[in-house]
Amino acid sequence: MPPWVVPAALAFLLWGVYAFLPKLTTRYVDAASAVVYHALGGLVVALVVLVVLGFRPAADPRGAGLALVTGMLGVAGALAYLYAVTRGPVGVIATVTALYPVLSIALATLYLHEPLTLRQGVGIALALVAIVLVSF
Repeated sequence: MPPWVVPAALAFLLWGVYAFLPKLTTRYVDAASAVVYHALGGLVVALVVLVVLGFRPAADPRGAGLALVTGMLGVAGALAYLYAVTRGPVGVIATVTALYPVLSIALATLYLHEPLTLRQGVGIALALVAIVLVSF
């Protein structure tokens, strides 16, 4: 089994529940408050990782800066997602937002020059069709 399968399966499970819980969360608190708790939950995970690293994370300024921007984008995306699920069905919203890899693939192809096969291109096209079919 390739070494990426287990962590990818774990991410699938965690993100699947992650995409569902905000619908329940926003029954009790508003989206802005929920994102505060969301970020605090992330901080708990970050502190555990910091302990595992012996309080010595890698400190390259480029990597650290990109990681900070990534965190800000992630929390801002979570806030947008929380607002979306307060206004619509979680099944549709989770499906549409879960197709974010289409953008990631486009960026990787354009900026990192990662190859895109015909089959992958067809998959992306079908994902875009899926967004339209699920959304309307």
